[in-house]
Amino acid sequence: MKYKYIISFVLFMMGTAFAFGQAKKPTLMVVPSDAWCKEHHFEQAFDNQGTTEMIPDYKAAVSSNKELNAVISKINLLMADRGFPLKDLQQNVKSINNLSAEDRLIRSKTSGASITESPLDRLRRTAKADIILEIDWTVNTVGPKSSITYNLRALDAYSNKQVAGAEGTGKGSFSAELPVLLEEAVQDHMDAFVERLQAHFDDLLTNGREVVLDMRVFDTSAVDFEKEFNGYELNEVIDNWLSENCVNHRFSKSDATETMILYEQVRIPLYKSNGMAQDTYGFARELARFMGAAPYNIPVKTINRGLGRCLLIFGEK
Repeated sequence: MKYKYIISFVLFMMGTAFAFGQAKKPTLMVVPSDAWCKEHHFEQAFDNQGTTEMIPDYKAAVSSNKELNAVISKINLLMADRGFPLKDLQQNVKSINNLSAEDRLIRSKTSGASITESPLDRLRRTAKADIILEIDWTVNTVGPKSSITYNLRALDAYSNKQVAGAEGTGKGSFSAELPVLLEEAVQDHMDAFVERLQAHFDDLLTNGREVVLDMRVFDTSAVDFEKEFNGYELNEVIDNWLSENCVNHRFSKSDATETMILYEQVRIPLYKSNGMAQDTYGFARELARFMGAAPYNIPVKTINRGLGRCLLIFGEK
């Protein structure tokens, strides 16, 4: 009997170790920082609903800067050695070029309006990375020795909040190869960096991904957020639905009137019940289907505003 207990214990420990080994890892993508792109003149103008914004031009950067590609490859290897899957920036840029050509042909069936989406949002949507790693660096030369000063930031792709970071200057080296200098500079901080990444992803698994939902009504709509259904105002109906469908009932109603509601820190599950990844638009569409059914029968137009934000307009499509 004693041996049976020992064998059972060993099998349990092996199963536990296997479960931890199979723990889900966040997917990552390395990109140059905004400051690096500006310094090296890799920017493009983007018309954001009438306002011109300068945003990084990743296509030009990866197509013409060999140092950037070498740095991205080195970080990809360092992260892969620690068990973290990465999406390649250059390959995703190529995919976006094909999608952009298709998007230019899409028009609204009612107004003829075209799609408005920033190239950065399109990149993140296409890559489906959980975390964006932004890298910036400067090579220092003193006599025959070179070193690198770097800043590596991990940003949640949905909330744009920084979840981990590492920075510093490596020791002087006689090697002038940039990947070697980078590895020497970051190696002392990399383990702590990836631990913070995993801790953030574990929090997402437990508490859900943080997104924002904007809600409006058309000016011609017969419904507003104070309209009552079985004694409950529409805004209360939405509150109840979010409470039932958000992870641990977590969301924050930041502002609300009869014609608008702003929900922030809406914690949505990372995965649907069928195991597929859940995103903001998919979660918003679930709410839209609920509102479109009896007894509410309210059509809801859903509009993507980037990975972590969605606009829902009640009353018409």
